[in-house]
Amino acid sequence: MNGHPPPSSYAAAISYGWVMRAAHQAGLIVMGATHPRRSGAKGLDGGTLVLLGAGSAFWPVLKASPEWSGPDPVDRWSSRVIGQMAQDLGAQAYFPFGGPPYAPFIDWALKSGRTFSSPVGALVHDTVGMMISYRGALHFAREFDIPEGSSASPCTDCPAPCATSCPVQALNTRDFYDVPACHAHLSTPEGQTCMTGGCLARLSCPLSVGAERDPEQSAHHMRAFHPS
Repeated sequence: MNGHPPPSSYAAAISYGWVMRAAHQAGLIVMGATHPRRSGAKGLDGGTLVLLGAGSAFWPVLKASPEWSGPDPVDRWSSRVIGQMAQDLGAQAYFPFGGPPYAPFIDWALKSGRTFSSPVGALVHDTVGMMISYRGALHFAREFDIPEGSSASPCTDCPAPCATSCPVQALNTRDFYDVPACHAHLSTPEGQTCMTGGCLARLSCPLSVGAERDPEQSAHHMRAFHPS
């Protein structure tokens, strides 16, 4: 990768495996892909869309980056790194931040066949559970082969601990997310468990262990959501 748009012959050689390797080198994981022409992914006419997210390697890479010492390190890092990947691989970069308007990441995730709606409404991914952190997406003009997604939600045979794990039922099957109740709980001494380790409902998902999430990363996101 040299920061220059690839020649047409190089762009034509880009494959799913190539994108996976580039993501891994950057500290990211591929969280799904779809062909918008076939899946009807919102806002895109064709080509191949690849969703990128944070895996276990992301946190140490972020902390070693120049963005770490400034404001909004996660989004600024994502903009730089995924923006460079897009330039190197001949793709268009999209991000789940920076709006409005916002790119329809929820629709794209559901169309990938690897992400589903959980019993409490939050998204659940087939390998990282409810510890989802989409950092961006790459849209390629050309369709190339991608793994086939699943039509079966991992929640089908799950006892749904996510529906009962929140101490104040902020994430629930009734109204999905009671944000005021969540904030109120996080301001109490009892809520410090969530503040330092992450959302108990999301952590209770059996698949969330696959994210190998560093508690320090969860604490960072919780502080961003609920500044003290």
